[in-house]
Amino acid sequence: MLRNLVGGRWVTGSESDTLEVVDPATEKPLALLRSSSPRDVSAAVDAARAAAATWSATPVRERVEALLHAADVLERHAPEIAETEQQDMGRPAAVGESWIRGAIAGFRTNVDLALQYPFRKVSEDLSTTVVRRPLGVAAVIAPWNFPANIILGALGPLLAAGNTAVVKPSEKAPLSALRIAELIDLPDGVVNVVLGGGPTGAALSAHPLVGLTHFTGSVRSGAAVASAGARQLHRVVLELGGKDPAIVDDGVDVAAVARDVARGAFTNTGQICTSMERIYVHRAVAGEFVTELTAVAADALLGPMVDSAQREIVVAHVQEAVAQGAVVRTGGIVPDRTGYWYPATVMTDVTDEMLIMREETFGPVAPIQVVDDFAQAVAKAKQTPYGLAATVYTTNPAHSALAARAIPSAITWVNRWQGAGSGVVYEPAGISGMTAMGHFAAYDAATRPASVIGSVETHRF
Repeated sequence: MLRNLVGGRWVTGSESDTLEVVDPATEKPLALLRSSSPRDVSAAVDAARAAAATWSATPVRERVEALLHAADVLERHAPEIAETEQQDMGRPAAVGESWIRGAIAGFRTNVDLALQYPFRKVSEDLSTTVVRRPLGVAAVIAPWNFPANIILGALGPLLAAGNTAVVKPSEKAPLSALRIAELIDLPDGVVNVVLGGGPTGAALSAHPLVGLTHFTGSVRSGAAVASAGARQLHRVVLELGGKDPAIVDDGVDVAAVARDVARGAFTNTGQICTSMERIYVHRAVAGEFVTELTAVAADALLGPMVDSAQREIVVAHVQEAVAQGAVVRTGGIVPDRTGYWYPATVMTDVTDEMLIMREETFGPVAPIQVVDDFAQAVAKAKQTPYGLAATVYTTNPAHSALAARAIPSAITWVNRWQGAGSGVVYEPAGISGMTAMGHFAAYDAATRPASVIGSVETHRF
């Protein structure tokens, strides 16, 4: 039975119901967990609050050193964490390890920023001091598709800023979160973990002593988290769903672009918020591009999807599109084997009205629509309530500038998918989330500014 981590102690949840963690490749049970009750959640929040007094008073440099030591430990165990995530969410460990190492590197970078962040700033005339204080207890509610990445991405700035945390991983894939909590050597109560499904997350996000909820997941659940935050008047950071467009312009290296689009559409079996879910291709290169992408997709080796429910969404979107005239170029059929497998799928002749072009599919499907020119592609790309990311392949600087200006997305990648510089700052648009993230913006979200005004020789407080 999997257990919660509360104030340095491992304890079993007190709800009567149990949830099963299943290996998506074999459909065999891996572990059981007992859901956490509101009382269990309160115990974890109380433990985090008790630890916050000492942790927030610890000098920033000491907090950073402790967190960087934790990163060293995680680095040594990166292959193991990748294997753990393969077990409970399906991504092959050989692929996942690079993502885990990237998460640890990002954690280091984010933590190091605390040494540069202006937690205390005095005005030039010495009359005003602005201090940024931690919020206290932060709730981190993580999804199943990239557990380690999301948790470490959230925890770095939160903990370095002096907050403590209660982590609620997805009930579908909690194993890597538990292992990370087990490995990091931080004072008791600085990081706590509660297990359970939606009711556990709801109890955590609505807890009156939580100062901030960092949530990554569906739009529907994110709206509930935002409502809970509004009722308690505490801060929320939301990164939600996407329906990300990719635009392929005339004049590009079609074969190279097709390989990159395959990465964007099929990585993690398409189960990534920034997956390419709508692909608009210039008519001049459309035929060649479809041929190249279909060939890459036919040879793609993917892991299983996380469960049958997620796969059924993909199946429904593909079948609805086919019924309305879309053409499957490769894939599109559930294989006759144990596990929640679904092949890399390329579709053409899709229209704007189809679910596959409107709603988040979250699976390994690349729907392609042919456009007459770049401007038409941009016009179609912006027709969505989502605003997470967009990718543009073009040799024309004016075209990339147009896309970046016109498409309401948090991130626009040009001639590459994924990757970011150390200074990246973004905020999801539309229903894809809220609150700026990245670099110092993450520390702004993790702290509350206060000013001391008056002519005092030394501001020590």
